[in-house]
Amino acid sequence: MRDSKKYYYYLKTNTMAVIKPFKGIRPPKDLVESVASRPYDVLDSEEARAEAGDNEKSLYHIIKPEINFEVGTSEYDPRAYNSAVEQFQKFQDEGWLVQDDKEHYYIYAQTMNGKTQYGLVVGAYVDDYLIGNIKKHELTRRDKEEDRMKHVRICNANVEPVFFAYPDNQVLDTLLARYAATKPEYDFVAPDDGFRHQFWVITDETDIKTITEEFKKMPSLYIADGHHRSAAAALVGAEKAKNNENHKGDEEYNYFMAVCFQASQLTILDYNRVIKDLNGMEVAEFLKALEKNFTVELKGQAEYRPTKLHEFSMYLDGNWYSLVAKPGTYDDNDPIGVLDVDISSRLILDELMGIKDLRSDKRIDFVGGLRGLGELKRRVDSGEMRWALALYPVSMQQIMDIADSGKIMPPKATWFEPKLRSGLVIHKLD
Repeated sequence: MRDSKKYYYYLKTNTMAVIKPFKGIRPPKDLVESVASRPYDVLDSEEARAEAGDNEKSLYHIIKPEINFEVGTSEYDPRAYNSAVEQFQKFQDEGWLVQDDKEHYYIYAQTMNGKTQYGLVVGAYVDDYLIGNIKKHELTRRDKEEDRMKHVRICNANVEPVFFAYPDNQVLDTLLARYAATKPEYDFVAPDDGFRHQFWVITDETDIKTITEEFKKMPSLYIADGHHRSAAAALVGAEKAKNNENHKGDEEYNYFMAVCFQASQLTILDYNRVIKDLNGMEVAEFLKALEKNFTVELKGQAEYRPTKLHEFSMYLDGNWYSLVAKPGTYDDNDPIGVLDVDISSRLILDELMGIKDLRSDKRIDFVGGLRGLGELKRRVDSGEMRWALALYPVSMQQIMDIADSGKIMPPKATWFEPKLRSGLVIHKLD
């Protein structure tokens, strides 16, 4: 066993991002479109069942294993976790997933609306997560962590990647551009989202060394999306280390799979709100109350999108409004106080609507920006919701500033698109 005193002193003084290549488990080129799926947490059980259909090679059989049982089976049913293991083994036995012979890094590119972002698929260091070198900006729920921990434990693998950002790096940018000019291992457009997904295998030892060394120069990595998966993967790794009497520190379980993108390449969409009522107020009364902290301007019936930070758009009774926060209602020098999600949560949802907890209050729901403002209008016009609030998107710099400050963002603040495709590569923990 390691000398824990010396080890944890090292951890506290270690300010570099540690990564390693790994022997990925991947589908053969001709099967990738059959295997690949959306992430487990962007669709419910019945949507996964419908998308899998009669495709026995769909990764949903591993990441949404409740679909292997009768309709209505809980995702937390013990049978589901056991089925995930069985299916994972079956996929390998059938040759639908095959492990690479050597350790590699991988490149995963996504193209949405003509814009491509290039990510490096790496083994991220568990201890970096535990000591805060991998920085988070959201709270996690223990029940959701535990669900993912069960899945990682029982499969003994990171079946799905987490989504990291790293500070822009010219050396890595040049390397990625060089690979982007070559033929990818995988190249397809997913039918459900219409986005292009490309994948390269980095076999060159010099390139592998360069990537490892460049990450060592970075003091931190940032979780963009996948806080629960990151927590689960790191906690299982730490668990395995604790339970292994012969733990040395170089075991595969000391790392978990992450796709790391340059911060400036990422697209963060608006994450909007729809609310069921006006908290007992008449429309005129509500509009008057808003004027305390906002400059309110009627924009008419045409869709109106916020054009800058601290501007909101509101849809109510068939009309769109611009709401501009008045000076003094926010603090541009505070990483949280500058956020529009904080302004709207404090001054509209809490103060006027009495909505205190965004995570649990049933009077509010959230709509990712990919669905557009039309979805807000639809849900209000249908009578399901009374009014809607659209926000200006959070920037990656704001997220990094918050993570660096050690603070946590308000709930439902960020919506990253495109989502990472699952099933392109898997990381085993042994």
